[in-house]
Amino acid sequence: MHTQPLRGRCPICSGAAHGPQGPTAPSGHRRWAGHRRQRRQRPRNHHSGSGCAAGAGGRDLTARPLPGPPRRVWQLPAGGRGGGGGGGGRRAGSGMLPAQLGRAPRHLLVSERGHARHPRSRHAAHVRDHAYSCRVSFLIPECGVLPEVLKSTIADIGEYYLVRNLPIHELVAHEFIDAFVKKGSCYALTYKTKIDQDNTAALLPNGKLILSVDKDTYEELGLQGRPSRYSGKKVMRYIITVDLTDAGFHPESKKHNRVLWALKEKKPLEFDFLLAWYSTGAEGSTLMSYFSKNQIQALKPKITFSTLRDLQCPVLQSNDLQGKPEESCSTEELFEWLGAVLNQVSLDNKSSSFLSTYCCPEPNTVVEKAFLCTITGFIIPEKIIQLLEQLCCYFGEPKLAHWLTLTVHGFADSPVSWRESEHGFHKGGENLYNFVIFRNLDYWLHMAVGAHDDCPP
Repeated sequence: MHTQPLRGRCPICSGAAHGPQGPTAPSGHRRWAGHRRQRRQRPRNHHSGSGCAAGAGGRDLTARPLPGPPRRVWQLPAGGRGGGGGGGGRRAGSGMLPAQLGRAPRHLLVSERGHARHPRSRHAAHVRDHAYSCRVSFLIPECGVLPEVLKSTIADIGEYYLVRNLPIHELVAHEFIDAFVKKGSCYALTYKTKIDQDNTAALLPNGKLILSVDKDTYEELGLQGRPSRYSGKKVMRYIITVDLTDAGFHPESKKHNRVLWALKEKKPLEFDFLLAWYSTGAEGSTLMSYFSKNQIQALKPKITFSTLRDLQCPVLQSNDLQGKPEESCSTEELFEWLGAVLNQVSLDNKSSSFLSTYCCPEPNTVVEKAFLCTITGFIIPEKIIQLLEQLCCYFGEPKLAHWLTLTVHGFADSPVSWRESEHGFHKGGENLYNFVIFRNLDYWLHMAVGAHDDCPP
């Protein structure tokens, strides 16, 4: 559906003075139809290219979620970039056999339903579990002017930082851990690295440092790790996890000294890092002042607004994920339509068009105008939750719109997608989620990943 930026074009520094250009629109859109699969347990170490089986089975999809919301899982056929892209010009990932190059990679879509005000709603938890986001878009039908409260929420997204040539051992120094890791949520992600070719690193807000390194680097470091799940039969990539908040990882411990020696003296590693820090009321150093001796640059997200005229919108029923013929569209039809709209694919299906034959699913209605906002940058989950809450409050007063959407794309080359699940690029690197918020505050949640990902939580 949605596509990641083309290789060599990072969406982050589109607003920076000397950064690369912004994301590139996808090359096309293909229709697909999901199929329902029975839910069964599968060991995590037996993941295969056929996708995780986590369907709804015979569950009633119209029931209110009490501990767990109803969900459906579709394995999406995708040709090239149809279900998410970013692979233009990218060579195949390590471990890919020649026979695999001609096969379309599997794409997985998980959908579930809930209510934003239900005490057991998991919508905020799903956002927190997805740590690294590069683009956030929301679409509001029947809206020409954005309310002031939403404008201020967007303006409060905040800045992030780009630190050049940062030695990774500085992230395991106890001064950094005490100042940022233990006093808030600290996010760090290597910039302009390719997950299937380069050494990469990420610092999660729970204090875990994830290193994805090639075989030579792994052997030189001498730190304990595990083979990458997507490395192939001949292991060429390893994952190292260091818990910076572990009680045994204090400055005088052997474990801390061993990790610091490996990263500082045995095999020094330097990266350009994207950094962000979120803390509620904590006083102390800022990232800008802490890394003042390094080459650090403060960046602001790029924000664009647009108004779509005479937009065809699917008819949806909040209590029906599957849809009904001539009554409402299904959740996967909405997901596909939204991908076309966000990527500016024409819905006319004209006979003279050689680019796309896609048209809006039926039944549908034509809205006079719809408001679209896109935010591109290093966007942390706490800010996305604030935006999601304000979008829910949008229906506090009577509105013509029956629903609105919030779509969030993850970084194609992040070492993880949801929680600590290993993420790979393969042919696209896509990992994204989408909320459909209804007037009664019911919501649909879509979570989509590519071939080198676990089934989303």
